[in-house]
Amino acid sequence: MFDSIAQQFIDQTLNVHGMQLTIRRLDLVHPQISGNKFFKLKYNFLQAQQQGFKKLLTFGGAYSNHIAATAFAAHQFGFASIGIIRGEELKEKPLNPTLKTAQDFGMQLHFVSREDYRRKQQPDFLAELQQQFPDHYVIPEGGTNTLAIQGCQEILKQRDRQFDVICCAVGTGGTITGLIEASQNHQHILGFSALKGTFLTEDVAKLTHKKNWQIMDDYCCGGYAKTTAELIQFVQNFEAEYGIPLEQIYTGKMLMGLTELIVKGYFPAGSKLLVIHTGGLQGRTPELHAN
Repeated sequence: MFDSIAQQFIDQTLNVHGMQLTIRRLDLVHPQISGNKFFKLKYNFLQAQQQGFKKLLTFGGAYSNHIAATAFAAHQFGFASIGIIRGEELKEKPLNPTLKTAQDFGMQLHFVSREDYRRKQQPDFLAELQQQFPDHYVIPEGGTNTLAIQGCQEILKQRDRQFDVICCAVGTGGTITGLIEASQNHQHILGFSALKGTFLTEDVAKLTHKKNWQIMDDYCCGGYAKTTAELIQFVQNFEAEYGIPLEQIYTGKMLMGLTELIVKGYFPAGSKLLVIHTGGLQGRTPELHAN
């Protein structure tokens, strides 16, 4: 199913301020089911298919990579799809490129208030949705559940035991948890949160017993989908120097933070770093193209 459309991993090694980084280009795995979403959705779709579901329901914000990827995958594999979108006010506005892409692939968008959206994990709200949209297989926000964690473990390969540090952006915690579970004891998993606060650390701690990891929010630029002039400039400079496209919500923040840590001497000399490019390039905004 998913494996039949996956492209081979491509790793690129860069010299960043004297430190060798290997970047795993998950953005190249598939043009629509991009990056970590490919791995998060893989086993969820297989289970939905095995259980005989024909319809999927999931959750996301206006710029959700997960919403766009799920819509395409549902279209590709013959599922109908519903997207529960945070922000009731959005239904009165023109669709942004992310939501337009999802709709174009057949996803029915259902906008809910931010208050209701916060109930997305509560049994009573899920029961209401099942009554409104019966016979749907439910995938959580960002795709994060035990099946997503299982899929994300496949991002790491046997040959990756050589790396001392493995870095990734963090949104809901599924990808980093998969990396933690697949990691070796000598490795440190470093997450760069796209959101402000310690709740992601608390969430991930409930999903793994391992202790070889850390999530920092120092480079979230104030919160989810928020940017700064410094971030935009960094992304533009990085792309010009290395030819690797980034976006401003996840990968840009991660690599800006990682570069600053390297400059500060955060990592011991000779450390081998593996950086996971989690895709999400559909979320790029026009300002990234301005010079």
